[in-house]
Amino acid sequence: METNLALLLLLAPLAGFLLNIFAGKKLSRNLSGTLGTIAVAVSFAVTLFFFMQVSSTKEPVMVNLFKWMTLANFDVNFAFQLDQLSLLWLMFVTGIGTLIHVYSISYMHDDENIHKFFAYLNLFIFFMITLVMGSNLLIMFIGWEGVGLCSYLLIGFWYKNQDFNDAAKKAFIMNRIGDLGFLIGIFIIGYLFHSVDYIDIQNAIVSGSFDVNDINNMTWLGVATLCLFIGACGKSAQIPLYTWLPDAMAGPTPVSALIHAATMVTAGIFMITRMNFVFDLTPDVQNIIAIVGAVTSLIAASIGLMQNDIKKVLAYSTVSQLGLMFLALGLGAYEIAVFHVITHAFFKACLFLGSGSVIHAMSGEQDMRNMGGLRKVMKVTFITFLIATLAISGLPPFSGFFSKDEILMTAFHHNKPLWVIGSVASIMTAFYMFRLLYLTFFKGFRGTEEQKHHLHESPSLITFPLVVLAVLALVGGAISLPGSSWLNEYLAPIISHPAEHHALGTTEYMLMGVAVVGALVGIGLAYAKYIKQGFVPVPDNEITGFAKVVYNKFYVDEIYTAIVVKPIYALGAFFKNVTEVALSGFIFGLGKVANAIGAQGRTVQNGSIGLYLFVFVLSVCSIIAYIFLK
Repeated sequence: METNLALLLLLAPLAGFLLNIFAGKKLSRNLSGTLGTIAVAVSFAVTLFFFMQVSSTKEPVMVNLFKWMTLANFDVNFAFQLDQLSLLWLMFVTGIGTLIHVYSISYMHDDENIHKFFAYLNLFIFFMITLVMGSNLLIMFIGWEGVGLCSYLLIGFWYKNQDFNDAAKKAFIMNRIGDLGFLIGIFIIGYLFHSVDYIDIQNAIVSGSFDVNDINNMTWLGVATLCLFIGACGKSAQIPLYTWLPDAMAGPTPVSALIHAATMVTAGIFMITRMNFVFDLTPDVQNIIAIVGAVTSLIAASIGLMQNDIKKVLAYSTVSQLGLMFLALGLGAYEIAVFHVITHAFFKACLFLGSGSVIHAMSGEQDMRNMGGLRKVMKVTFITFLIATLAISGLPPFSGFFSKDEILMTAFHHNKPLWVIGSVASIMTAFYMFRLLYLTFFKGFRGTEEQKHHLHESPSLITFPLVVLAVLALVGGAISLPGSSWLNEYLAPIISHPAEHHALGTTEYMLMGVAVVGALVGIGLAYAKYIKQGFVPVPDNEITGFAKVVYNKFYVDEIYTAIVVKPIYALGAFFKNVTEVALSGFIFGLGKVANAIGAQGRTVQNGSIGLYLFVFVLSVCSIIAYIFLK
């Protein structure tokens, strides 16, 4: 029964994909969306069943379908592992995924290819479930590549716009760079442990069959974990492979919510947490992860300060929050990173879907400079957006306060410079998120009369997911309260070396106070500038100085184009020309030789009967001579 249920959990979204991709055109728009939503809801229901079972028994559910490959002393099973970590991920992947599907029924109702949209969404969920459920790194890699493919399909869904196609290709290519690192890491892990199965690898470390005192072993293990981290940088948008994620805003808003909140970008955090027993053996790589995470958080937050596209602000916010998660991972606080993944999934899904509600009401407008005053006509959207904004800003009692505060507290006790960086990024977050809130929902309306006439609250299929997510963003922090963490106890069988949780003393209360005051400072600065002064960001051509540098994202894309893209194009053009010259010379040379031989042959064919008879007699004599001599 467990095997059947596990297969239902996995294959229900795949069935939804197949139905919509092959029969979707024959279905009504609502039916196409409903079938896609039911497919994911079925997976959520089965996940809930397994979640309750594993929470009760403390024993993981193992499903071994068949032996996939055997090479000498290396075996790989096609198997799935439903334990505490995978089920926790599946809960928000399928749960939030279901809400996003419900939202999409209304949001995408007028799109001519709605059946294809739901097919791709279902396929995305299927591959994410595969990634999370797999019992070894190779099955994870199948899901890893699958979500990369689906991100390409969904980001470029409106393919008639060339900019959207370029954004999809950018996401696909940058992820391939990270995926190469991930694949090399898998190969090295397989070489060192003669297995890519999580349990086998952990048992080899615990039992001592993998000698951690062998310098050669540890050197290669360090290379492996660094390669795995490179893969995580691609999927979870860390420096230097982060620039694809803001451009992923080209896709429809539900896609943004799915990628940023519940699925693709959390894959890197999941993989490192899953392999925590390996990363614990390579502290130098952990330090690199922590530093990259902190720096990514700060740089992305600084870029978010100047963006005027409502979805771009949220995109850089995602990159920044992912940086905080990697900071926690690098400090060995895996369960705290998971905690922030969960709370972030709640408030970031709410924020993206809320931005979609605004864009829907504004007839496609995404520039906050052309918004304002929307709280008067979009009360549900405003209230839910406000709750999610308070959560991401880190104010109590909202969920983001508890998870972000734990990350900063851990950083303070382990690496104070990184704590400073994380704290500054958090203050920036509060500022740019309330800047977004004030510019969008407060003061007077700055759009056109046509847009003003069209303004209305979104339909219930859009507002219902917003309300559910806002409630989760409000109370979600309860899963890991200071001194009483259900989450830490739940993940205890998964984390080999749990993070040190400090008792709440003077230092901890001081750190909480600093975090709250920092958030209030950011909010206060935004209030003073955008409410008191009524400041509205100037048009693009009037932005000057350092503000222009920040607005243009520190010209990172332009730098990549100059030092990577153009040299590759030039090298490709060079080899193309050289290859063309060499090949064409060779081919045309063969043709010239053939023509020359043919020309000589033609001189023999002159119509002389005497010559023909002579050649005939000569040939017969040659044959007779050959026979006798043999």
